[in-house]
Amino acid sequence: MHYPFKALSLSYKKAPLAIRELLALNETACGQLLHTLRRDLALTDLLVLSTCNRTEIYYAAAHDQGEAIIAALGRAKGVAEVLEYRACFTAFDAAGGAAQHLFEVALGLDAQVVGDPQIGHQVKRAYQQSAAAGAAGPFLHRLLHAVLAANKRVQQETAFRDGAASTSYATLALVAELTAGVARPHVLIVGLGEIGADICRHFGKSKRFAEVTLCNRSPGPARALAAECGLPVLDFARVAQGVQAADVIISCVAAPTPLFTRQLVAAWPSWAPKFFVDLAVPRSVEAAVEEVPGVLVYNIDDVQRKAAAALAGRVAAVPQVRAIIAESLATLRDRSREMRFAPAIQKLKRTLEQLRQQEIGRCQPPLSAAEARRLDDVTRALVQKFLKLPVLQLKAACQRGEANQLAASLVELFALEEVSR
Repeated sequence: MHYPFKALSLSYKKAPLAIRELLALNETACGQLLHTLRRDLALTDLLVLSTCNRTEIYYAAAHDQGEAIIAALGRAKGVAEVLEYRACFTAFDAAGGAAQHLFEVALGLDAQVVGDPQIGHQVKRAYQQSAAAGAAGPFLHRLLHAVLAANKRVQQETAFRDGAASTSYATLALVAELTAGVARPHVLIVGLGEIGADICRHFGKSKRFAEVTLCNRSPGPARALAAECGLPVLDFARVAQGVQAADVIISCVAAPTPLFTRQLVAAWPSWAPKFFVDLAVPRSVEAAVEEVPGVLVYNIDDVQRKAAAALAGRVAAVPQVRAIIAESLATLRDRSREMRFAPAIQKLKRTLEQLRQQEIGRCQPPLSAAEARRLDDVTRALVQKFLKLPVLQLKAACQRGEANQLAASLVELFALEEVSR
């Protein structure tokens, strides 16, 4: 692809959880960084993506802007020495590699839990944010449309999304294992963002768990989800009582500092083992909580390692997914080549339209309204038929790698450079 599209990725592959959570962005912060990069670095085709496993920036620029982007990310997060973590980032400096990486991320090939569909929704929202901010240029629009179409094909044509390998389902499986010896385990789910809501739906459908309670800072979403899943709601002001009563606390709370600290948990009397499953990034359960007697803490990496056990069927479908990606990238490359010669076609269209208007203007005597419409329709149709063959020939020349010569011939034959001036 002859386009200066690049990507910078901080993911679980090279960065431990502590660094990922240090540089994680919520949706508002993603929008702010998008604006900053566009304003300060004049980057185009911008996409800012941040999940529990990765923070990535896709952009178009003539030269590598990796260090400047990392510095901007550090300023956004208040991390002064952010360049010390440069080795944790992976750079994709060619359009083909950056586009391939985005396909693999969005379709779940690059996910810690292979095939996890959650990341596809997050990529789509990041694209919508970019488009709304006016930061998505023609190349990013074409790329994301191809990515979303491929994602749909994977869902419909393969078994890559089958099985219990999503983060939310893996959480259900982990909690079932932890509470195998408890007759009626009480589960408290705190924080109802996208992952929290998905977990609630899984627990609501499970026959194993009869006592599941939801708790959220904003009562509106909690009530709506509780009605959907048939689960009770606990007021957030009473979360301490809910934790004391629960056997398992699943925390998906988005906050810059931990909600559950060692000091807080140690102050609550407990006579039975208690499990915290922390799915938030940054972490919402302080690591030192596990120092409290009888308390065990599992974080997002623990859950996703658990999910990896359910991947056999999905791994078998990986070749199909890679084939879909290869087809999509080939189509994208063809369209990108064609777009390089779109200006010549547009100039030819303008030239023919000028000639059409000039000839219509010579019609004497003046035409009636019906005659004028008929003449306009006929001449427009003639122009479209005339354009059809050059456009088809140019597309075919693109496939053969000979489009430069044909485009130059069109420009010279119709004096298109003169017309455009």
